[in-house]
Amino acid sequence: MASKKKQDKDEDAPRGRLKASDEVRLERKIRKLEMVTKRQKAKYNAVMAMLNDSERVNEALVAFEGPVESFRISAKAPEGGSEATAFAIASDWHVEERVDPRTVNGLNRYDLELADRRAVQFFQNTKRLIDIMGKDVEIKTLVLALLGDFITNDIHEDLVEINQLSPMDAALKARELLVSGIRFLLDNTKLDLVVPCHSGNHGRTTKKVHISTERGHSLEFLMYASLVSQFRDEPRVKFLLADGYHSYLEIYGKTIRFHHGHEIRYQGGVGGIYIPVNKAIAQWNKGRWADLDVFGHFHQAKHGGNFISNGSLIGFNAFALSIKADFEPPKQSFFLWDRKRGQTIYAPILFDDKKSEPKKEEPKK
Repeated sequence: MASKKKQDKDEDAPRGRLKASDEVRLERKIRKLEMVTKRQKAKYNAVMAMLNDSERVNEALVAFEGPVESFRISAKAPEGGSEATAFAIASDWHVEERVDPRTVNGLNRYDLELADRRAVQFFQNTKRLIDIMGKDVEIKTLVLALLGDFITNDIHEDLVEINQLSPMDAALKARELLVSGIRFLLDNTKLDLVVPCHSGNHGRTTKKVHISTERGHSLEFLMYASLVSQFRDEPRVKFLLADGYHSYLEIYGKTIRFHHGHEIRYQGGVGGIYIPVNKAIAQWNKGRWADLDVFGHFHQAKHGGNFISNGSLIGFNAFALSIKADFEPPKQSFFLWDRKRGQTIYAPILFDDKKSEPKKEEPKK
């Protein structure tokens, strides 16, 4: 009955107009055609884009098939080259401390023999870097910065158990290595040596660091005074013994600030040493400006732009593992300060424990 009514309604529609059901079907066909047209248009645009890209590639290939215009670069460097001063940073050798590889997951080993070997390589590799850099820039002076903690000392109870020498014997051992290294540099280069000397926090004779009288309670300061005596007749060597925590060196109109690093308070953190170091530098610069801070203590070789943190000769030990410090192999720092360009080359001084120990030569009489 309902179907008959719908049929009667369609028959009653004016002539020239579609039935309602036909309108729906037509609308669906139109929408379907529009969707097909849209997809075809997208495909067409994609094909045209590919053709345009291909045409550009072909044009480029045709252009590069032509003759190449070039010029010759002279192998001779421009005349009027600059002058630079080399810096080798020595700190945190801890010569008498033993590192058992079993206590650091096999990551490191250290004993008196390796302390000798790495110290020898430090001076040899310093000379090698100077020879390499000296091919392109004139180097007249080496700043050999001795920034402390050459000995571990028995400042903690557990150190008494692992140290292989007494504090005094360790200081004498460190002195032997430094004297031998300085003589090596004098014998094998023509450089003048400037030697800033700083005590670390390990060489103290007191239970805690005495801030204002640190120098007077340091075995390392005594060692440095002995070095001065050893080379008192050598005009090419100049020692700079720090009276306080900082020492300053003026070079080519710029200022380098040296210190051991133990007055920078770092208690760990996501940012590493960068945040506390920069806070400390900002405060110190209010009193006396320095263009670059150079320090050790943290056993991390890092270049922060306005500071250079030195690594260590001892390398990773049980203490570093316990405080969750970043692993770092034994490493010291070398850089150049150019007269015209400021601080330029920065390079780590690396060590190879697998190399055979170099034969020690008899001192010249």
